[in-house]
Amino acid sequence: MRQTETPLTYSDPAPKRYALTARASQLDPRARPHPEIGFVFEKDGKPADTQHAAVDTRVAPLGRLVIWLMGYSAPLFDRLTSYGLHAIQVHYANGWFGQFGDKGPKGDTTFNGRIRLEAATGEDVSEAVSIPKPDSIMERALQFVRWLAKENPQGGWEYFLTADQKTLRWERVILSGASHGSTTAARLAKHQRVARVVMLCGPRDQLETWQSLKSATPANRYFGFSHVLDGGWTGNHYPRSWEMLGLEKFGPIVNVDKAKAPYGGTRRLITDAEVQGDANRAHSSVTPGGNAVKDASGKFIHEDVWRYLFTHPLD
Repeated sequence: MRQTETPLTYSDPAPKRYALTARASQLDPRARPHPEIGFVFEKDGKPADTQHAAVDTRVAPLGRLVIWLMGYSAPLFDRLTSYGLHAIQVHYANGWFGQFGDKGPKGDTTFNGRIRLEAATGEDVSEAVSIPKPDSIMERALQFVRWLAKENPQGGWEYFLTADQKTLRWERVILSGASHGSTTAARLAKHQRVARVVMLCGPRDQLETWQSLKSATPANRYFGFSHVLDGGWTGNHYPRSWEMLGLEKFGPIVNVDKAKAPYGGTRRLITDAEVQGDANRAHSSVTPGGNAVKDASGKFIHEDVWRYLFTHPLD
């Protein structure tokens, strides 16, 4: 028998949208930079470890926390909070891609996956990098949400912490990212059961096999969205990963420009929207922002897609 989850409610005398920032290096004295992989606290004299959070207490809460694994996207966070989601973007070790991305030992098909998992958990699973727990995604997210619970009690952030505040309530977390961020989100979800995974223009790691490992997160909780001109799509990287994740069990690949939500409940969505044949723009066009496609009136054409990806019922 499924246990009923206690719903989140707000106690905010003046409901509004809150946007907060904090530096990872100031939230946790154990945090350290790792310049050998481009994981630093300052760059060109400016803070490089600023983390972002947002919640809108005017909107009925869904009781889910999105952890975004890519650079901060204000248009994305605007939409997430309008759905009733909490959202944070954490500073994590993603600067190793250029150094190690294609340098795994011959025949090692989990090399990148182990680096991603160490960056996510702080567990010593990769011989290529050394990322301790305080500098991992999981710990950075925990420290950030602890701070948010104190700094912004109106936002109900404590809902995502266990009673002793020693860990996040991962069953209430949505992991999401774009490109390499979506790949790391999927890798962490293989290891840690979460509420949902939203993969924009990803996952990659096309020479690896970790995508087919046993998953702590059920396959029906993974959702992907890509443009067909994206090099990751034309190179068969994303379709391959989606199949290895088992997403074909939940419906065919659906072109969102030729169908309407809820797209038959499928987990595999694509678009062929006009991007002037630019593969680079295609890559980022599936994320709310400057490269996302707009209609003649100036509105994003994929609003229904983004809402579907983050909120469509799983059952």
